[in-house]
Amino acid sequence: MRPKELILIVEDDPAISKMLSFSLTQEGYKCVVAEDMHHALRHLQVYKPDIILLDLSLPDGDGKNLIKTVRSESLTPIIVVSARNDEKEIVTSLDMGSDDYVTKPFSTHELLARIRSAQRRSLGLTRSSERITCNAITLDLQRHSIYKDQTLLRLTPTEFNLLKYCILHPNQVLTHARLLKEVWGVGYQLEMQYLRTFINSLRKKIEDVPARPKYIVTEMGIGYRFCCNDDIDSKE
Repeated sequence: MRPKELILIVEDDPAISKMLSFSLTQEGYKCVVAEDMHHALRHLQVYKPDIILLDLSLPDGDGKNLIKTVRSESLTPIIVVSARNDEKEIVTSLDMGSDDYVTKPFSTHELLARIRSAQRRSLGLTRSSERITCNAITLDLQRHSIYKDQTLLRLTPTEFNLLKYCILHPNQVLTHARLLKEVWGVGYQLEMQYLRTFINSLRKKIEDVPARPKYIVTEMGIGYRFCCNDDIDSKE
């Protein structure tokens, strides 16, 4: 962990924010708390946090609106920490750009593990001067960037690491469990909705016709294959 990494806690319940601040400080993080979206936006500008822990039920609005605002100008990892546990809320939050979703009540140890996973995804994997090109997609490891037809793709840290892993393992069948473990970390192997949501998000950004993907194709019941050749077969 980088020294004094700053976490913004957006939480209107003083007991929860105090508990989170104490636990994270004990682990070496610095914390700042915002009790609503208004103060969260101010803290984002002033403190420029490294990670955001976000409750969705805030006094001045739905936290998902904050996800949208942050993603319009920043790739800062966002972990939703919410009592809302239905699949629709989780998928919508991920679709809007959050990197993870933890439901209340939660284990502090689990939350810390997810924070560490978000940090690793944000930092990316080992860089080199190598550039890898698969048809119109180019991965520039030195610049930590991915391009399509020489246009830079704006990806969240999780989207970047998922696509990067796929590109580094071209034409291989990558199982659901393997992708979840390698991109999200140990303990995520059953989080299928995460994988489906981010695969769909990537398809919208790299495929000419997302409904008929030519790069990230589905291996039914198994996983996905990143097709990298001059003669890609189309699969849904």
